[in-house]
Amino acid sequence: MSRPRGRRAIGLAGALILMMAGSLVAAPQASAAAVTATCTKTSDWGTGFGGQCTVKNGTTASIAGWKVEFDLPAGTSIGSTWDAAKSVSGDHYTFTNVGWNGTVAAGASASFGFNGSGAGWISGCKVNGGACDGTGGSGDTQAPAAPGNLRSTGKTSSSVSLAWNAATDNVGVTAYDVYRGSTLADTVTGTSATVSGLSPSTAYSFTVKARDAAGNTSPASNAVSVTTQEGPGPGPGGKKVIGYFAQWGVYQRAYHVKNIDTSGSAAKLTHINYAFGNVQNGRCTIGDSFADYEKAYTAGESVDGVADTWDQPLRGSFNQLRKLKKKHPHLKVIWSFGGWTWSGGFGQAAANPAAFADSCYSLVEDPRWADVFDGIDIDWEYPNACGLTCDTSGFSSFKNLMSALRARFGSNNLVTAAITADGSNGGKIDAADYGGAAQYVDWYLPMTYDFFGAWAAQGPTAPHSPLTSYPGIPQQGFNSDAAIQKLKSKGVPANKMLLGIGFYGRGWQGVTQKEPGGTASGAAPGTYEQGIEDYKVLKGRCPANGTVAGTAYAHCGNQWWSYDTPSSIGGKMTYAKNQGLAGSFFWELSGDTANGELISALKNGLG
Repeated sequence: MSRPRGRRAIGLAGALILMMAGSLVAAPQASAAAVTATCTKTSDWGTGFGGQCTVKNGTTASIAGWKVEFDLPAGTSIGSTWDAAKSVSGDHYTFTNVGWNGTVAAGASASFGFNGSGAGWISGCKVNGGACDGTGGSGDTQAPAAPGNLRSTGKTSSSVSLAWNAATDNVGVTAYDVYRGSTLADTVTGTSATVSGLSPSTAYSFTVKARDAAGNTSPASNAVSVTTQEGPGPGPGGKKVIGYFAQWGVYQRAYHVKNIDTSGSAAKLTHINYAFGNVQNGRCTIGDSFADYEKAYTAGESVDGVADTWDQPLRGSFNQLRKLKKKHPHLKVIWSFGGWTWSGGFGQAAANPAAFADSCYSLVEDPRWADVFDGIDIDWEYPNACGLTCDTSGFSSFKNLMSALRARFGSNNLVTAAITADGSNGGKIDAADYGGAAQYVDWYLPMTYDFFGAWAAQGPTAPHSPLTSYPGIPQQGFNSDAAIQKLKSKGVPANKMLLGIGFYGRGWQGVTQKEPGGTASGAAPGTYEQGIEDYKVLKGRCPANGTVAGTAYAHCGNQWWSYDTPSSIGGKMTYAKNQGLAGSFFWELSGDTANGELISALKNGLG
């Protein structure tokens, strides 16, 4: 769960603070009927930079895929990338569309961004095989061969999963179009796809075609016919209520374990996730020893009104959680490891899952606090995909890691995972075997928030936690329902998923349009970080005056914020119940009001 996902803003938007216009090259006049690409530095901080490339379709017909490639000098490299798939060979970098942004209409454009290190910049830019300035064209007229061995790898009552053998091409395949009958159902960059939105007990025929960067399309693959399963009802929803307690809240926020009790939240929670333990060198380690188990609490700060002594074996939040559990015996506490900032060690952990699991078990079951914790939560952002850094451990790495944790922790401890909610075609859910790993976890926490925010400083304004899609949404697949449905299609049972809620808002300033989709001048001011603010502050400072996609938003002065209110949470809990989910979770406790206004709405909504 990384948040404050404000740490994401540090990783992404923070790279956009220093704006400058470093264009790729001083190019000759481009052809009026060509596909071009322009790459600029959006920021430069000496030892690194942020960049963006924009592909412009200057032809009179739409293109069905694009590929941008260039070279970097020695000592310069590109790390995190968004809105494109990256591959690297030495100093040569290739970026291809990610499915949803592959089709570019005549006169339209598509962009992708990246962060890099080093002082150099790109050279030898090509788009779809031709020069980026449009002088030369691709010269590629040969279509790929047809994909082979199309087959079904799974099905539910509303989806069919497909896989096929890669097609060959004289230059390179950039995308695959999946057809349901004669209807284009999906476009992906890999050799598998899941087609959703199907009817129960219905036969469908599928084929796949390959495309290259020049837009040449292969013949169709073999056809495969699949009949979807019968459609069971969603079943009753569960009533788990899980809240994250952020260890750093004991500092500037002055939010302590005692506040969970005095707000009335402890009585409404079923589980607390303690965030975070660190992951270093492929091992579970302590995140903040002072906050975790060293800080001495006075009688007034303590859950039970008893002050810590200098010589007691356990102090800090761990000891306060022990006292909270004694006062509320129904509560379970799970130690969460990773998060946005501390996910870097998971790639190394995936190389030796058993050793990682052993280290985690030894730490969670340390005799000093073994009675405090009831299991482990893994927050890897993101397996085989890019977060703060890019992981390349492979599609099966997450499944292997969770298997090792279950084997080591056994059936008497909880093993859970906070996972991506990127439901876009070819997105982060598709990058790892979440379906295969589901057998090893008690539940998943899809992070159905932070879809949009002021890391896109100029907007468009959009709700950071939309429940569903809506006309004008900046990116398809970035909504809660898309994530839940995609995970279901991968074989994740509904009763192993919880719906995520943010107890905070994300906002822009310099906004004149009340409705979503407006432009902005940058991130709105926040108490601890630009562009993000607690609900308890926003409810009074910028009250909600509109809703979109099941989420509230507010336009006040020149600021635009989106956040969940008790009313919108009620609607989302109805969705969770109708989908048969296990309940709901939220990030994080200190964002709520002193009397637990949001957690009350969440608890009441689940019934």
